[in-house]
Parts: sequence; structure tokens; C-alpha cells
Amino acid sequence: MARKQQHQEIASYLRKAIRDGSMPPGSAIPSEAELGRQFGVARGTIRQAISTLRSEGLVSSGQGRRTRVLDTVPTFSFDEVISFTQWCQKTGAEPGQQTQWVTRQPAGSELAAHLEISDTDQIVSVLRLRLMDGEPAMVERLNYPLDVGKHILTFDTDSGSIYRHLLDSGVDIAYATRTIDAVSANEEDAALLKIQVGAPLLRVRRRAFTLDGVPIEASDDRYLASKANFSVTTARGNASPISLQAGEGVR
Repeated sequence: MARKQQHQEIASYLRKAIRDGSMPPGSAIPSEAELGRQFGVARGTIRQAISTLRSEGLVSSGQGRRTRVLDTVPTFSFDEVISFTQWCQKTGAEPGQQTQWVTRQPAGSELAAHLEISDTDQIVSVLRLRLMDGEPAMVERLNYPLDVGKHILTFDTDSGSIYRHLLDSGVDIAYATRTIDAVSANEEDAALLKIQVGAPLLRVRRRAFTLDGVPIEASDDRYLASKANFSVTTARGNASPISLQAGEGVR
């Protein structure tokens, strides 16, 4: 793995201090001069680190005043939210997966509607148990039209991120919509997650699209409530992307 650049290391240091309460909301972060002396770097490097935290919704803009902590919950990039592997890595957890099956089958009416294809068109479906630090965290059900799913049929789905593999294969994943609700664990969920049937789960249903608006994925992810929750940081005048957060039992 490539070594982090200096601005990334400084951002990680500040992010950790914010998350562990050393720099609570409302407090001012050290000045550029102070951080420059502490890390032995130029102000441009410090500004790059602070810009990263600002984009995550952790600190204020600092225009004409000291930069202050807004929240202890960072937002994540598109890749980090859509990819379980990248999300785990960002939160400091070790991602893992246990593939239950990969199959090619007719779409059926419900998935055909989500993917905007015919009921009889072929899709590729994947069922995986996702792990955080070796422990069950989420049941992942992925469905792709065949022209996208064909890349998965030749991929070892226990080796890592399907999302990254699709990008590397040239699949255009431009944006996604998510519907978040709570459901009761069915027998399959319960067996994989080692919980009782009927236990509450956080469900995230996602549809991913190409830049031209063509649906290329319909997924159903079901998280243990102890492993994940969703949070939104809002700041006046700034866009506020949604962020998937590690549960208290993860850190």
C-alpha cells in the first residue's frame, strides 16, 4: 500500500482528534502556523489537509476567522459510500466477504422494473455476507443487467470490491439513489448474521446509473444496527452529502 502523503497524514491526525473528543464541536483547531511547526511542513500542505476536513463537513470554512470543529461525524465520498470495502477502510475496519452464490437468471418482474429491462432478460445476482474485522456486519444482495454482470461472472467475488472491479472493467457508474428503512431479518439474513429471525436490520436499497441515466445495479444491503447508521452533517450554504457511519461496536 502506498504511503500517505503529508496532507493526508495531517488530515488523519486532526480527524482522529475530532472523533475522540480532543477537539470537540465549537473548538478552534490549531492555526496553520502551529500545525506547520508541529509537522514541519509548509502552510500549503496544512491548507490542503484542512480543505479535506472541510469537504467532509468536520470543520468550518474559517473565512476571516479561526477554523472550528462543526461535528465529530465525517461525510464520505461517493466511492466510499457506495463501496463497502472503501467505507470500511475509511473507518479503520478490515473489510471481508463470504460469497454465498453468484448466479445468472431471468430478471423477474420486480428487478426488471428496477433495472428497466424485460422480465425475461438475463441478470447476474450475487449474495454475499460482508464482514467487519472478521465479524458479520451486512447481507449484500446485488443485481446487474447481463452486460454489466458479465464482468462479475469472471471475478473472484471473495477477493474484494465488486464496485472497484466494475470500475476497472470500464463500467460507467455515475450516480446512485438510496432508500433507507428498517426491516425484520428473514431466515436467510438471520442465519448469515447469526441473529434471531425477526431481529431489526437497517436496509439500504440502491439503484446505480450511468451518466446517461441507464440503471446498471439494483441492490439490497441489510446491516446489523450495531455496525452501521446514517448521519447527515448540514452547514449553512454548503451541500450536505449523506454518510454511512460505523456503529459504536466497530471502533
